[in-house]
Amino acid sequence: MGGKAGVRPLAEDLDKLIEEATIDAYGPAEQGTGFLTMIEETVRFPFPAKVIGEEVEVVSADLTEDGEDLVAKCRRQGSPYAVLLTELKIPAEVPGKEWIAAYFHFLGKKL
Repeated sequence: MGGKAGVRPLAEDLDKLIEEATIDAYGPAEQGTGFLTMIEETVRFPFPAKVIGEEVEVVSADLTEDGEDLVAKCRRQGSPYAVLLTELKIPAEVPGKEWIAAYFHFLGKKL
């Protein structure tokens, strides 16, 4: 699944990752936990991204309070803040990005 940098994973590959992240998950909160676990294990933090066109550094991921959505913990000009992971534009070369792509695919969104 590693693939080449800048190459989008195929939908079938993303479906396999989704299955792996959610195999024992019952309900949205457990699905969110499954994706968070896989992202924490594979994505190399920190990494650069953009939020509404502004450069940020993503330092970690977490769950929303209800556990159903993933949040990106970011830093911009020294100030910390959090945004939904789906708000990010992420460069192709981020190691482990295929798991973020799988999360977006799971939600029916494009990365």
